[in-house]
Amino acid sequence: MTFRPEAYRILVVDDDSGMRLAMAETLKRKRYQVDQAEDGETGLSMVAKHSYQALITDLRMPGMTGLELLSEVKKVSPATEVLLVTAYGTIPTAVEAMKYGAYDFIQKPFSAKDLEKIVYNALVKNMPENAYKARDEGEDRYRIVTRSEKMLQLLEMAKRAAKSNATVLIQAESGTGKELLARFICRHSERGKKPVIAINCAALPDNLLESELFGYEKGSFTGALHAKPGKFELADGGTILLDEIGEMPLSLQAKLLRVLQEQEVDRIGGKQPIHVDVRVIAMTNRDLKKRIEEGNFREDLYYRLNVIPMEIASLRERKEDLDELVGFFMKKFGRTEARLSVAARNILMRYHWPGNVRELENMIQRALILSPNDVLEIGDLFQFQGDDVPRVETSAPAVDGGEASGDGSERGGYRIHAGMSVAEAERILIELTLGETQNNKTHAAKMLGISLRTLRNKLNEYAASGNPVNISKG
Repeated sequence: MTFRPEAYRILVVDDDSGMRLAMAETLKRKRYQVDQAEDGETGLSMVAKHSYQALITDLRMPGMTGLELLSEVKKVSPATEVLLVTAYGTIPTAVEAMKYGAYDFIQKPFSAKDLEKIVYNALVKNMPENAYKARDEGEDRYRIVTRSEKMLQLLEMAKRAAKSNATVLIQAESGTGKELLARFICRHSERGKKPVIAINCAALPDNLLESELFGYEKGSFTGALHAKPGKFELADGGTILLDEIGEMPLSLQAKLLRVLQEQEVDRIGGKQPIHVDVRVIAMTNRDLKKRIEEGNFREDLYYRLNVIPMEIASLRERKEDLDELVGFFMKKFGRTEARLSVAARNILMRYHWPGNVRELENMIQRALILSPNDVLEIGDLFQFQGDDVPRVETSAPAVDGGEASGDGSERGGYRIHAGMSVAEAERILIELTLGETQNNKTHAAKMLGISLRTLRNKLNEYAASGNPVNISKG
C-alpha cells in the first residue's frame, strides 16, 4: 500500500502561535491535511467533531496541559496517535506519558525534518504491510519451546485446528502459555495475515468490557461523543482472543452467545446488528464446568466455545522441557554464557512449579540480573531475606523431592506449599541442598547464598528442637 500524506488529517495544538504555525506549514508542505488549535480545550472539541490520525501538542500550556489533553483524546479517539512537544526539563514527563498512550515525543528545538520523520513513523506503523512485518519480526516472542511428547502432540492438533474456523477453548493453569498456543493457531491459519485482537475479560469493569467488545453508537450514553467499533468489528476477517473467559459476567455471556451463533454484533445504542466474520479462541485457567454448577457460566455458551478443546500441560508434567526453556530464557535475557550448576538444576527438576513457565522465566531473569556469576547456584534462583531466610512466595511454590503418587499426594518427597511458615520452608530447602552436596556444608552454604556459620547455627537449632536434618549420603 502506497503512503499518501493527503489521506491523513493532523491537528497541531500549541498556545505559541509562531511555533504552531511553523509546525502546521511544515506538514502542509508534505501534503498532510492540517488543522490548528490554540489550547487544549479547543483541540479536544475539534477531536470530538473530526477524525484525526495524529495530534501534535505542546506539553506545557495554560489551562489544559498536554498530558491532560492526551488523556482525554485517548478516551474520545483511541486510534489517534498523540505526539508531545517538550522542552529539555520536561523530558521525564514526556517519557512517562508514553506509558499512557503517547506515541512519542520531540524535543525543542527540532528541525522540519525531525518533525516530518516522527509524524511519518507514527502514521505508517498502522499500515497493513507494516503490521505484518512487525508480526513476523515478533514471532520469537510467541515461540513455543518444547520437546515434550505431550506438547508436540498438542501442537500437531493445533495445526489441524488452525485450518478450520471452529471455536477453540484453551484451558490450562496460569503461566503455561495459553496465549502462545492461541497465537500459534493464528499463525498457522488462513486468517494469519488478518487482525488478531486480544482482550482480557477480567481486566475491565462490566460496562466497559461490553463497549470494548461490541462497540457503541454516538449518544448511546453520557460521554459517547462519537460512534466506536468494538473489538469484534476490528477483528473482522481475523481472530479475537478472549482471555479469562471464565470471568465474563453473565449479562455479557448471552450477548457473546448471539455473536457466536449469528455472526452479528449489536453495538450499545445500535439500531441494527452488524455482520462480522471472526474466529474466536477463548482461554481460561478456571474449571468452567464447576463455574456452570455454581451458576456463574452459561452451559450453552460453554458448548459453543468448546468445539475444539485444548489443554496445556503444566511445567511439572513436562520437566523434560526445563533445560531447553532455561537455555531459551538465558539467550532472551542476553546471558548465553550462563548456566545452572548441577545441584541447582537438580533442585529445579524437583520443584513443583506452581507458576509454570512464567515463574521459570521470572526466576531466570532475576538470577541473571542479580548474580555476577556465570554458574547460577540455588541461592541465585531462590530469593532470600537478609542473610539466611528464603522468601517463599505465597502463590504456592512447591518443591518435590519424590514422584507423585497420581492421586495428588506425594511419596517420599518434599513439598513447600502456601501457608507454610518461612522457617519450615527454609528447613526443607536447606535439607534438599545438603542432600545435593552429600552433606558438604561449605558447598551447601555457598549455593544457598548464606554464610557457613549461619548454616551451622540453623542445623544446631533443628537438632536442639528434636527435629534434626536427615541427610542420606549418595
